[in-house]
Amino acid sequence: MLNPLIAATATELTERLQAREISAVEVVTAHLDRIDEVDGIVNAIPVRRAREAVLSDAAQLDALDEPSGPLHGLPVAVKDLQNVAGLPTSHGSPVMPLAPQARDGLVAERLRTAGAVIIGKTNTPEWGTGSHTFNPVYGLTRNPWNTDRSAGGSSGGAAAALAARMLPIADGSDLGGSLRNPAAFNGVVGLRPTVGTVPNPDARSHSLSRFGVEGPMGRTVADTALLLAVLAGPDPLDAISRPIDPSGFRMLRELATAPRIGWMGDVGGSFVCDDEPMALARRAAGAVGIITDIDESLDGAERIFRVIRGISYRGLAAAFTAEQISRMKTTVQENMAYGQSITADDIVEVDGLRSNLHRRVHELFNAVDVLALPTTQVAAFPSDWEFPTVVGGEEMTDYLGWMMSCCVITATGCPAISIPAGFTSDGLPVGLQLVAPIGAERQLLEIAAAIEHADPHHHMVPEINEPTLGGP
Repeated sequence: MLNPLIAATATELTERLQAREISAVEVVTAHLDRIDEVDGIVNAIPVRRAREAVLSDAAQLDALDEPSGPLHGLPVAVKDLQNVAGLPTSHGSPVMPLAPQARDGLVAERLRTAGAVIIGKTNTPEWGTGSHTFNPVYGLTRNPWNTDRSAGGSSGGAAAALAARMLPIADGSDLGGSLRNPAAFNGVVGLRPTVGTVPNPDARSHSLSRFGVEGPMGRTVADTALLLAVLAGPDPLDAISRPIDPSGFRMLRELATAPRIGWMGDVGGSFVCDDEPMALARRAAGAVGIITDIDESLDGAERIFRVIRGISYRGLAAAFTAEQISRMKTTVQENMAYGQSITADDIVEVDGLRSNLHRRVHELFNAVDVLALPTTQVAAFPSDWEFPTVVGGEEMTDYLGWMMSCCVITATGCPAISIPAGFTSDGLPVGLQLVAPIGAERQLLEIAAAIEHADPHHHMVPEINEPTLGGP
């Protein structure tokens, strides 16, 4: 039987911690015990601080006269693309030194300020590339629902830790689906905010190639909103951070009227999808509101995504020698090579495509409140694959083809959330992806919460068994 302190949601724990009904030491201990119990199998949190140091931090919080912040006493682990003082940042790559970082990045800094207890780092693919979490530094992260299946990525360690009840909340990042894909694969919630909602003062680009965002994950929409309220808000070092007051995310309102939901399905043939993820997402979308079928292809979205993503990999390649790049995984090298092939004409073309896409999507939101489609085109695939090569009976031309259900939404610039949509006949979770207008995270969260309330899954807990398959 699960310890009630790891079975509880983050919002439930927060209420009890703020009221001093339970202690930070009790909550942190329960989660550390769970990590000791199951992470030898799942491998979601491969970098951990010493137990004594973590519990000392929790005890210091318990000694305060007042709670230290909205996350007072909650244990967290930071994705291994972000710096945490005293811990290494490997990016999952063998070319990176495993020396402790001197200072926190923005995510860790805001988590600490909010009263969270950082226990370690969650696993990620090399450089966050690909939606399957394995790397030569820390190995493979497994899906708690079936340890022979992928946990997704690149926030696969975070999502698996949530599903396995090792963490109550977790941060992640998303360029082409790295929050949404693993959320769907693990039956949790992942929010990709509008660019600038969560600032990134260390970003290489302020606008041109800024598709990557930091964002929150949780087992419920309310838990995810709780973390967004901590991570969001302007930073003077990020020129495009949004001047918003994030505190409103903590208290989501019940819907006063039925939401208008535009079902996009395969986005007018923009991608192919296996039957069960599509059917389960459609069923979940119909849990509340008024459904309208929308046949819109989002022409140009894939081209926009590929080129802008390629520019970011061109920038990454410039930071390393040819010898270092030769030691990275093949798909990282391929992305870098593609980025180096991009021309000024490509950038001018895509700039125009982005403007046209923005206008078309804006028109869609004149008729609906949110758009809906499956988060992933497949359920979690075998752990010994690098990526699926056939989806819906069609061969994929490259390793991005199976992720286009998220990639084309990234190109719109809109915030998007994945919430659990149910389970396949094989017992694997899949997700419903909801998309709102730029800057409308609160509306998105409130509609997602209404669907979650009508069709809840967060109370279900995976039975974690020993795997039989290895990794790629």
